Amino acid sequence: TAPMAPLTRQRFHYDWHWQTPTGNGDLGNQGIHQMDVARWGLGVDNVGTSVQAYGGRLGYTDAGDVANTQVSIHQFGDKRLVFEVRGLETDDYRGAKVGVIFYGTDGYVVIPSYNSASAFDLDGKLIKKFSGSADHFANFVDAVRSRKISDLNADIEEGHISSALCHLGNISYELGEKMPVKEVSGEFKGDSEALETLGRFQDHLGNNKLDENDTVISLGPKLSLDSKSETFTGGMASTANPMLSREYRKPFVVPTSANL
Repeated sequence: TAPMAPLTRQRFHYDWHWQTPTGNGDLGNQGIHQMDVARWGLGVDNVGTSVQAYGGRLGYTDAGDVANTQVSIHQFGDKRLVFEVRGLETDDYRGAKVGVIFYGTDGYVVIPSYNSASAFDLDGKLIKKFSGSADHFANFVDAVRSRKISDLNADIEEGHISSALCHLGNISYELGEKMPVKEVSGEFKGDSEALETLGRFQDHLGNNKLDENDTVISLGPKLSLDSKSETFTGGMASTANPMLSREYRKPFVVPTSANL
């Protein structure tokens, strides 16, 4: 439903992910899968109370305009979901390269793939390994054949909520203020977890020969949310809420709830 415009990328297929009119970066490409697992594990069924993101398209120049290196911080009461996107060469973290890590009071769980997980205590000692997976395609086909929503492993709303979190992170990022990486730490003063995440972000840039003094990123505002209406509140609401949708190109129009 993007507006018609001249093609500016060399590869037609797949690279649409990296241009704003048609894509939402790796956060909404690969990231949606990890976002879904993270939200499932946290036991949250809404879009949370706030979101803040920062990052940029760093390390190379191409036809893309979305972030390739990005952090999104989502708050759900006393639970926090931190999403880190790495668009340059990177090492794994606690054994996960494309995965999810859950932190608790007594240890943490690492999920490095779709069919395995490991639980560790606070000292990093392995407690237990887990394995197993299921065929989601087969489950969907079975539900189509039975015509029973109850046969689905997950209702379609689950996909909506996880997808929405990716979009919300991108909205904060797109509304961001440009600044050198070295100046970002002041935004998270007193928040040790956010500063630790920023440290990993800075290390990632340094490992790829990007100087934090010269590298400019977008630091998005912390946007408050009404989790029931899934809309922004507060001082930035009038600017952020229009970004929740777009003017669709006919005939590819997504109807509003009032028109259903």
